[in-house]
Amino acid sequence: MLSILVSILVVCIIFGLLWWVISLLPLPAPFGQIVRVVFAVICVIWLLYMLVPYATFGHPYPLR
Repeated sequence: MLSILVSILVVCIIFGLLWWVISLLPLPAPFGQIVRVVFAVICVIWLLYMLVPYATFGHPYPLR
């Protein structure tokens, strides 16, 4: 359980740095917003990908 918390912390730091770099890019208004939304969706999907196996209480992939 500690390893998943450390992994989530590292991934959040990396995604935070990438978010900061994306916010520094001089993109026009609609494209900058689209890039930020797409990046936020990718972050949420990655976080769910990391947490779903631990939410099944011992059965990592019950749908197989």
